[in-house]
Amino acid sequence: MQNYLKFYINGAWVDPVGETVLEVENPATEETFARISLGSAEDVDKAVAAAKAAFPAFSATSVEYRADLLDKIAAGYEARLADIASGISQQMGAPMWLSNAAQAPAGLGHYANAAKILRKYDFEDVIGSTLIRKEPIGVCGFITPWNWPANQIACKVAPALATGCTMVLKPSEIAPIDAMILAEIMHEAGVPPGVFNLVNGDGPTVGAALSAHKDVDMVSFTGSTRAGVLVAEAAAPTVKRVTQELGGKSPNIVLPDADLKKAVTSGVMQMMTNTGQSCNAPSRMFVQKDQQAEAIEIARAAAEKVKCAMPADAPRGAIGPISNATQYAKVQDLIQKGIEEGATLVAGGPGRPEGFNKGYFTRPTVFADVSNDMVIAREEIFGPVLCMLPYETEEEAIEMANDTVYGLSAYVQSSDLAHAQNVAGQIRAGNVHLNGAGADFKAPFGGYKQSGNGREWGVFGFEEFLETKAIMGYAPG
Repeated sequence: MQNYLKFYINGAWVDPVGETVLEVENPATEETFARISLGSAEDVDKAVAAAKAAFPAFSATSVEYRADLLDKIAAGYEARLADIASGISQQMGAPMWLSNAAQAPAGLGHYANAAKILRKYDFEDVIGSTLIRKEPIGVCGFITPWNWPANQIACKVAPALATGCTMVLKPSEIAPIDAMILAEIMHEAGVPPGVFNLVNGDGPTVGAALSAHKDVDMVSFTGSTRAGVLVAEAAAPTVKRVTQELGGKSPNIVLPDADLKKAVTSGVMQMMTNTGQSCNAPSRMFVQKDQQAEAIEIARAAAEKVKCAMPADAPRGAIGPISNATQYAKVQDLIQKGIEEGATLVAGGPGRPEGFNKGYFTRPTVFADVSNDMVIAREEIFGPVLCMLPYETEEEAIEMANDTVYGLSAYVQSSDLAHAQNVAGQIRAGNVHLNGAGADFKAPFGGYKQSGNGREWGVFGFEEFLETKAIMGYAPG
């Protein structure tokens, strides 16, 4: 049993104010493997006070000092990659192949990238006689999710440190282990006391207290749109900056001139990766009506090749369980809803896969003949469930792709790059992937509409942590 019962505040591991303990469950076995303490508003007060006290000195440090500090963090993180990957796999069910290949290394990339940006960034510019100066925003509150835990923590913590901010992190109580390891890394790297603080807890208690705190200058949240609304409401009375990376229902438009087998197969595999628990997953696949029958058979074959396996020994390409019992129940309900709505069940369906009688394992599921007004086409399922929607014209495909409250990501497949580029320009989403292009840590990540506001990653995420000051009369006129 792993015990992480203390919080990291002001450079030390301290006891929580209360004594509420939460058992952390391994979703593959439904057994407890770790215990954490759940914090209170009083714990948040202590952590925010430490961050506020540390801000004046840390914000005045040199670029080279902070860049060197990020290098030390990256080195410490790299040395603990195996521990981080193992913790992620145990807490949220990611297969070890995925934890080692993507889940853990994604965090490392953000620390290294932030150091590179920092060393080249120009914090001052003179326009006429006015100095334009970029300054750190102040104390930041971070609320992070369980689906890509190390990545979502790093793309907030790394740019905040780089710009000279101080912070309080509340990781998901479902997936807290990698965050506790990160606190150990921060300590070993010599991050000054109070710059980085960690308080475990749930959203209604610690998350709400952090969002509403008068001494928090910015709150950055990643999670569901429903929870994001609550964070924004809590933050509103103090008029702090709020950035949010929320839900998605990303369209994947397969144009008639695409390589159908390649496009549909890759679309299925991208949807199933991480057990479908990615906010930018291509969950709505649009295929031209005349190609629909062939596409369905390709999707069926691809989905049937996706195997569920225990995370520790899963072969590459296999998926693990849904990350927690609540989410598992939601996914099962929505699969049943798709059947009731009259969608054609192509692969998978309700219940656990054959051979599993425990763990939150879900059958890789594909629905065809889905209309864009069905619940399964409107709601973010956040599981290994793909919806296939037929279209007649390109204009109709684009219209349906945009007919959603979300706008995080989109995908376009075509053998003609110019054609794909043209369609991409008409989609209302923060990211558009052409012909299977992967993520780019230097590009901005974030969404339109109810997928959030603000951007993460690269220089765009870096600048979210800066205020802009104009000093008039600074230079001779």
